[in-house]
Amino acid sequence: MTGTGDNLELLLLNPGTRLGPYEILGLLGTGGMGEVYKARDTRLDRIVAIKRLKGQHSERFREEALAIAALNHPNICQIHDVGPDYLVLEHVDGVPIQGPLAAESALRLALQIASALEEAHARGILHRDLKPGNILVTDKAVAKLLDFGLAKINAPSGSDATLTLEGMVVGTPAYMAPEQAQAKPADVRSDIFSFGAVLYEMLSGRRAFEGESTVEVLSAIVRDPPRQLQAPAALERIVMRCLEKTPSARFQTVAELRSALEQADLRSAGQRPSIAVLPFTNMSGDVDNEYFSDGLAEEIINALAQIPGLKVIARTSAFSFKGKQEDIRRIAEALGVAHVLEGSVRRAGNRIRVSAQLIAAADGSHLWSERYDREMPDVFALQDEISIAIAAALRVKLAVEPAASRYVPNLAAYEALLKARHDAFLYTPEASARCRQHYHEAITLDPQFPLAHAELSIQILLRALPGIAPARESMPLAAAAARRALELDPALPEAHAALGAIAAVYDYDWKESERRFRLALAREPVHPSVRFMYGMFHLVPLGFSNESAMQHEIGLQEDPLSFGGRFQLGVSLHDAGRLGEAEIEFHKVAKTHPTTFQGQMFLALNHAAKGQIADAVASGKEAVSLAPWHPHARAIFAGVLAMAGERGRANELIAQLGPPETYGVPTAMAFFHLLCDELDSAAAWCEKSIEQRDPRIVLGMQSPMAAAFRADPRGVAVLRSMNLHAAGSGRA
Repeated sequence: MTGTGDNLELLLLNPGTRLGPYEILGLLGTGGMGEVYKARDTRLDRIVAIKRLKGQHSERFREEALAIAALNHPNICQIHDVGPDYLVLEHVDGVPIQGPLAAESALRLALQIASALEEAHARGILHRDLKPGNILVTDKAVAKLLDFGLAKINAPSGSDATLTLEGMVVGTPAYMAPEQAQAKPADVRSDIFSFGAVLYEMLSGRRAFEGESTVEVLSAIVRDPPRQLQAPAALERIVMRCLEKTPSARFQTVAELRSALEQADLRSAGQRPSIAVLPFTNMSGDVDNEYFSDGLAEEIINALAQIPGLKVIARTSAFSFKGKQEDIRRIAEALGVAHVLEGSVRRAGNRIRVSAQLIAAADGSHLWSERYDREMPDVFALQDEISIAIAAALRVKLAVEPAASRYVPNLAAYEALLKARHDAFLYTPEASARCRQHYHEAITLDPQFPLAHAELSIQILLRALPGIAPARESMPLAAAAARRALELDPALPEAHAALGAIAAVYDYDWKESERRFRLALAREPVHPSVRFMYGMFHLVPLGFSNESAMQHEIGLQEDPLSFGGRFQLGVSLHDAGRLGEAEIEFHKVAKTHPTTFQGQMFLALNHAAKGQIADAVASGKEAVSLAPWHPHARAIFAGVLAMAGERGRANELIAQLGPPETYGVPTAMAFFHLLCDELDSAAAWCEKSIEQRDPRIVLGMQSPMAAAFRADPRGVAVLRSMNLHAAGSGRA
């Protein structure tokens, strides 16, 4: 059966040849390591596949047999028997997977492949040669993963089950992970990269990385980004994350990848019922009544959000078009919806008149319109009436009557709440003060009003978390308001989220934070702001920045123009080491909010992490020009100047931060010394920041600028003081 001398080449087997009890029926294929035949098991009268390897690869038989025998999964080709120089495998009547496929078909098969890989990885087995040719699809659209010829069993060092190939390039070039192409050790994330390359090809019909030669292909894998993929946004994000050059920037497990695939929504705005409720026009002739028209639109948003299957754009994004004469189609396109509700409110004394129109964005046609004349005490029933009418027009169904489980406050308290919400979105110090005053007024008028307590808690947090108000003054007040809200409504998500954030970045109680956020996320639908808070204030400090990015991406589907959500997505990507994606998000923030400094400040950090010091200096300078009063903008600009060799200029900026006991200055100083790689000074200032309980020091610990610090004993001590030692520095 084998050749003579050193050739070690296999002689092809003719039909009718017997290998033990197996009768060869024909050749299925050949490769560099051997041949695969279709055969019949004469004992059981079943068709099998027989794989023979060349002599120099004979050690692979035992390795592949061990790998496949350990697996039992419907999407993995099964092993039946082992001969002296052959394997007997399940015969799969199928064809190699190929694209382009419809997104739905590609997703269905991708989930099967991911499930098979997850089973292999759970058994400690890496595939290391995942490619379309090793995935067969049957006529029943079942994917079968085969050819574990390059599989590696992650057994203890020295074990007979471990075949070491360090220093050798192993796999098929077009689908190798960068670390494989560079002959570095592979792990589960290497298979995830190959999975991304396969899914890219399934969706596009072409390879993610191409070249005229193997060397060019390997060079592209290591150096070049994949070409743009024309696919649904959800799948494109998944593929591009799989194809990240750095393993730590990819999905860290196939379970995490599979979860993302399961949540991928392939429907376009035209396929999925979706709506944006624009701010209602105040027709009362009194600008002071604007809070009421805005509030009515917001309450309709909240009611519509209870309808299963209906995508409802959050207030932040929908109200960004207030006062702008924009075409309905452009608004719908920007928000990713198929329908828009607009209306007007006229209030005279105790009576209100509401006109509302539901518009199909595609052609501007009116699907439904109505006018309502009501007494003010009927406003709650009016909100529900409009919501039910819209649901009927969109042919979606309310899960419950909206008013069934909702506390109905007295009218004066409700109006005070609407005034507070109106001022909350004006973003000025004066409006912020009025906002808190109106919340207190609502609570005084109706002490049993849970939302008033919860929203007051959030409003206080919005001053404490970015450092506007000292945490030791604000956090206890926010916690008290949230606890009172939960006494009145034990399931209120906003209150649980507030307590989750406080437990994390103020109390450093990560178990309590997890418990609170799980409760906040338990009530459907989950408001985008709850996802944003969970990601930024719980997941990021623990080092789970990829998971935080996923929460922000989900939230941004319903609040696409949210400044906070977009900025925090950028921070999450930055902390996860996904610097290219982070840069895109920070540029979006800087473009859509040109008067804010946060986008430029983090662009400076992102450029610095990429070694682009000149760009970092330019962005840092722009951030300081936008916010010369902000200590962190000034400190980060000083830090990148020092990295550029301008230490004298950097010291001048630092000298302008003010007294060291000023709230926020220690955190700014810590960031400066982290950028300068001065770990002793960084540790000392971190301790002072922790004494102030500045939430920003917790968030900064997962930034790339703190990577060396996290690995240093001084940094480990700082992390331990925030109870972060058990979480380490995240998923590297």
